[in-house]
Amino acid sequence: MARGGIRESDLYLPVKRLLEGQGYTVKGEVGAADVVAMRDGEEPVVVELKAGFSLSLFHQAIERQAITDVVYIAVPRGSGRPFLKALADNRKLCRRLGLGLITVRLQDEFVEVHCDPEPYRPRQSKPRKARLLREFARLVGDPNTGGMTRRNLVTAYRQEALLCLALLDRLGPTKAALVAQVTGIVHARRLMADNHYGWFERVQTGIYALSPNGTTALDAYAVEIERLSSKLPEAGQSEAKGAA
Repeated sequence: MARGGIRESDLYLPVKRLLEGQGYTVKGEVGAADVVAMRDGEEPVVVELKAGFSLSLFHQAIERQAITDVVYIAVPRGSGRPFLKALADNRKLCRRLGLGLITVRLQDEFVEVHCDPEPYRPRQSKPRKARLLREFARLVGDPNTGGMTRRNLVTAYRQEALLCLALLDRLGPTKAALVAQVTGIVHARRLMADNHYGWFERVQTGIYALSPNGTTALDAYAVEIERLSSKLPEAGQSEAKGAA
């Protein structure tokens, strides 16, 4: 199969020379395998060649794991950031699948082994897990449909901003300390000062109001604001207005 004029067979000799340099006897197209290498009665090494990363390449490599634990995939080395990202992502995938990854720079036939086949040992990130659990706990209800685009995602931070927005819409310009007290968002002052969404404007020291973008957001997020507003206390509104 060729991709952009590149043939899988273009990879064969560079990969063969790499393996032969390590003492292997190498043969191409043995059974279903693109490349098979043997050395001193060790486990056979199988390399699957493709003109680029693809799902079928990984399917083929997984099939070869029924023959040997030492299976590599080999692709031409590209250039630019898109290829480097693809390389990093597919290296992670190879490690999870217990596959090795080889690239061949066809201009000078330079061969690089990016990872070797070995059992995958998952390592969990405690900070990432903690962030996930914090976000889960902070989210009010279930505002998002799984699989939706992240552009319109309602995060816990956005919900807090919307709650501040709803209170300012109800009370008008309000002291940040009062916004924090009524909404229960202890960092309300910092949230409005950072103004990540452009919804707030400071009208006096420590006093915030809706910006024009904030007024627009009232309509855009009307359903979510109505749901969140049920958290705002009904009592004490007159005192809140006076304090503002």
